Amino acid sequence: MMNRFRVSQHDPRSLRWWISHRKKIDMSPPYQRRGRIWNKSDKGFLIDSILNDYDIPKVYLADFTYGDSELNYAKLPYAVIDGKQRFEAIFDFYDGKIVLNDDFVFLDSPNMNLAGLGYRDLHRQYPEVVEKFDNFPLSVMSVISSGDARINDMFIRLNRSKPLTGAEVRNAMRGPVPGLIREISTHDFFENYIKFSTSRGADHNAAAKILMFEYYGQPKETKKRLLDSFVKEAGDGEKDRLELVARRCVENLDSLTEVFLPSDALLSSAGAVPVYYWFVSNIQDSLHPHIRPFLANFETRRKKQRADLRKGGVSGSPVRYLADYDNYNRSTNDVASHEGRIKILFQQFEKYLKRESVQYDLLTLDRRRVPYIDS
Repeated sequence: MMNRFRVSQHDPRSLRWWISHRKKIDMSPPYQRRGRIWNKSDKGFLIDSILNDYDIPKVYLADFTYGDSELNYAKLPYAVIDGKQRFEAIFDFYDGKIVLNDDFVFLDSPNMNLAGLGYRDLHRQYPEVVEKFDNFPLSVMSVISSGDARINDMFIRLNRSKPLTGAEVRNAMRGPVPGLIREISTHDFFENYIKFSTSRGADHNAAAKILMFEYYGQPKETKKRLLDSFVKEAGDGEKDRLELVARRCVENLDSLTEVFLPSDALLSSAGAVPVYYWFVSNIQDSLHPHIRPFLANFETRRKKQRADLRKGGVSGSPVRYLADYDNYNRSTNDVASHEGRIKILFQQFEKYLKRESVQYDLLTLDRRRVPYIDS
């Protein structure tokens, strides 16, 4: 049966109506990008546009008021397809979380000094301005579809001219892989141990890379084109295999939470996560207590050498493996970069263990997963 798909203008509603019905809107369906990308100034500028009668872009909602749908994950009447940031700005202004920007000028009456005021301030002092906000006719399009493929495609098309990250585009793709990536990215490791920003899906990107590593059983090139191809193609008839691979990712991330610290400075770069993931997950548990001290020492020496080179203060030749690691770090998505950094970490970790007189046996490594460290 052909999928039902229709886009039509929603019945005209004011901002006040949408604010009072906000609990009926799923703001985070699976295909959505993360919220809170706009800063306070961005949000204030949208309120400026509303109060000064400028047109603002349409909001697109999946409309489930026409009947039951398997796409209605949250069991709510509506789900945002495009316009999440606009809704959040409107709701935040109403809730008092943001105020009018310092440079705000009310064009209907330029002499009114409204800059820096919030919704409640306006309600007390300038009710006519609040009325204008409340009655603003938000243009909303209802999208009715019986299949998620068309809704996902619409999200990507609507955002085609916007700077969507690769992680955001992959999040809207069909098949089982985007859901597994989202599940992995909710692991405690990504929630509490990394120290890089996740507002544009850097955690989803890192989760996709480690899922890809586990799927192929070895580090792979992780440029956008190949990650996209993996997400599109890996789901064809392989759901059971993918779920096993995802479980292995979760188990290995459990190990990483035993190695690293919450908000760890060693995890300030998303590009380091796949390398550290593969390094830690291929070392026997008994050696895990020694990994972080080794990495901290390695990073301290690497940063010192870089700083000394910039100042011209290195006596003699730079330490070769530290310089090599820096070179690999310049293109973190190349397979040679992944393998080169992992190889250096294994070699230097072995020397570290010897210096610390730690009993170890790295011969237990699975050579199918790290065949390149002896080369």
